[in-house]
Amino acid sequence: MTQRRKLADLAKTIRSKNAGTDKITFDVIFRERDTYEMVKRSGALSRASVCATLGIDAARLSDFVEYDPGYAIKFTVLRERPSGSPGDGDIFGAQQYAPFLDLEVDIGN
Repeated sequence: MTQRRKLADLAKTIRSKNAGTDKITFDVIFRERDTYEMVKRSGALSRASVCATLGIDAARLSDFVEYDPGYAIKFTVLRERPSGSPGDGDIFGAQQYAPFLDLEVDIGN
């Protein structure tokens, strides 16, 4: 039977923040290499899963990086409207990471 855990239980840090007026960047950082490698192998965080989790078109995902030296997975999305413009509900982009907290990760048996 496959075991699954929430990303929030595996990562040290899950955050989002402004990356200029037209982008929001996300960081998922792990304490140890083994956990980082396990999450990478699981495919739970991929270009496709990020788009599905955020409900965005793939064209809005401008960057996706697995940063091995920092045990981190980083990605950046284009905003629908510039930061601080009318209708922008999160000027700092700091509240956009929440959908990733409950993301299920296959950790094997």
